[in-house]
Amino acid sequence: MAEKKEIEVINIREIAKKIRANKKSFYLPLGIVFVLSCIYIFSLPRFYATDAKLAPETEGSMSGGTLGSIASSFGIDLGDMQTSDAINPLLYPDLMEDNAFVMNLSSIEVETMERDLKTNYFEYLKKHQKKPWWTGIINAILPSSKPKTIPGAESEFNPYILSEKDNNIIKKIQGNISLSVDKKTGVITINVKDQDPRVCKILADSVTVRLRDFITHYRTNKARADVEYYTQLVDSAQKEYKTAYQLYGRASDSNLNVVSESYKQKLYDLENNMNLKYQSYSMLMTQLQAARTKVQERTPAFTLLKGASIPLRPAGPKRVIFVLGMMFLAFFVKAFWMVRKDLHLTF
Repeated sequence: MAEKKEIEVINIREIAKKIRANKKSFYLPLGIVFVLSCIYIFSLPRFYATDAKLAPETEGSMSGGTLGSIASSFGIDLGDMQTSDAINPLLYPDLMEDNAFVMNLSSIEVETMERDLKTNYFEYLKKHQKKPWWTGIINAILPSSKPKTIPGAESEFNPYILSEKDNNIIKKIQGNISLSVDKKTGVITINVKDQDPRVCKILADSVTVRLRDFITHYRTNKARADVEYYTQLVDSAQKEYKTAYQLYGRASDSNLNVVSESYKQKLYDLENNMNLKYQSYSMLMTQLQAARTKVQERTPAFTLLKGASIPLRPAGPKRVIFVLGMMFLAFFVKAFWMVRKDLHLTF
């Protein structure tokens, strides 16, 4: 038992002394790691990052406020029409997983910091991205394979049927743009990174606008459908009322001196029909006004808590930290290999 405890004792001072005595043996591996890590990290294109914060109005009571009062004047209680969003705000970041939404972002017009390039984001990612020097060598050595295509991807554009090239662009956009939602405050943060600082700001501003439009369109979708439906009914009722009014007017004007009971009955029926058409038209107009009010009530207000700014310094890669980290790792590996016997380890 005593022998086992003696074996497990590690003399830290002796290990440190051994490392100091052999410090010259570290020069070559550390020098090689330093050079290689510098070549690698300085070959990677630098990128910039910026963000914007958007606070959408939370859905409250539909019966309160001025719009609720206006609707009640038409005999409509918006409180009874209150509904909740089917999409939880916490799911908004998942929009970046939808090809249709992401491809919509590819049409954003971008401009570089030097203002020497102005194109859409799709072409910018496809043709104007800096790459490490070794990618050219790899592409020259390895045989280039023909990109895979899916039947129907070339004939008519469909965001859910993409060629391999277009799908790669989708992946790049998803890697450069991300959304996050604070669970407590509901604030949406738009994070953007890119090789050009001006492109970062343009993308953050554009994504903010398009996200706001999406949320507004989603929340008012049902109400706008109701407005369209009631508009069609009102147009139809208005035509029917005008027709009934014209029939009644012509009958009254052409038979002013006629006093027969049959004519009076016919005129009475025409008048009743006209009044019924007017009542129907009037009721539908009331419902249409209420539906329009509902659209405005459902339209959320947005507060831009933080606007995107042009980043002044690159966000990465962290060159100094990477080189120091690789140097530390190389030192640790070399030292570990040197004192492995003192640690009672064999390989």
